[in-house]
Amino acid sequence: MGQAENRHSVAEDSYRFSRWILILGITLLAIKISAWYITSSVAIMTDALESIVNVTAGAVGLYALYLSSRPPDKAHPFGHGGAEAISSSIEGLMMCVAGAIMVMEAIRNIISPSPLSDLDIGLALVVVAAVANYIAGRMAIAKGRENRSQALVASGYHLCTDTYTSAGIIAGLSIILTANHLGYSVLWMDGAVAIIFALIVLYTGIRVVKASMDTIMSKADMEVLEKVVETLSEHRHDDWIDVHDIRVMKNGSTFHIDMHVTFPRDMTIEVQSKEIDEVVDAINEKFNNTVDLMLMGDPCTCEFCVVCNRDCDLRENEFKGYVKWKVENQIPKC
Repeated sequence: MGQAENRHSVAEDSYRFSRWILILGITLLAIKISAWYITSSVAIMTDALESIVNVTAGAVGLYALYLSSRPPDKAHPFGHGGAEAISSSIEGLMMCVAGAIMVMEAIRNIISPSPLSDLDIGLALVVVAAVANYIAGRMAIAKGRENRSQALVASGYHLCTDTYTSAGIIAGLSIILTANHLGYSVLWMDGAVAIIFALIVLYTGIRVVKASMDTIMSKADMEVLEKVVETLSEHRHDDWIDVHDIRVMKNGSTFHIDMHVTFPRDMTIEVQSKEIDEVVDAINEKFNNTVDLMLMGDPCTCEFCVVCNRDCDLRENEFKGYVKWKVENQIPKC
């Protein structure tokens, strides 16, 4: 499978998975709204409100994955993968807004607690939703990492956060239910539980926004850079004298990488072209053909003689030893 076909297939896979996540989100939202309606619990209300964010963000993420699955065109020569980062940032912002609303509503309920009813039924519904959410969230994170889909990973983390929120709410409401059976009134705990997990939602939203902004601002991904340098080192031979100015930009599930490789100055254009193809093949094999690689071949100078062991008639200095390629030495000096 070619590079373009493979990238398109990966994006389509993420899109199909995201559709199932959206359908599940709508189903769980209906369950949580029912639980809220039955119990009048503000804690369950915060859970339901987060699910509304899940569904809305899921729809936005689904559209983003649809866009990112489209091949490059004249207007978007690098593809449409940037839609994923935008979608992820929108989801993070929605989580922040939802978290803030939850905090305010929880504070209001602590000051003026509302009576609760049928907590046992409401708890059962929340447990079912929590289990389904967690399974879907872990699957979404795994699939997103496999396909390098930031939108899918963000959705997965959001679903897992929703599960942790539900778990805390289940614990808190279980205490309230037990206290009620024992004749104690602890209605204030409903709001207290809600405010704790509203803050978790807010914190997670901030993390998602930060990760999205890093992608949009093309922050260097040190893990990817390490893999690139490691791959080059594994395939290194005497004609690859030096690599430098390696830069990586993530665009959806695709990495755009450019670098400079120093070749012997007496190497012909034809041979240099074959060496460039060898570098490209090595990188694409490592990243499963999800890389657009721009490589510039540079001719060597006398300063490289000390690190070059090649038999060369143009040598001006003796070979002293190879230099180990490391990320800090191969990225641009700023």
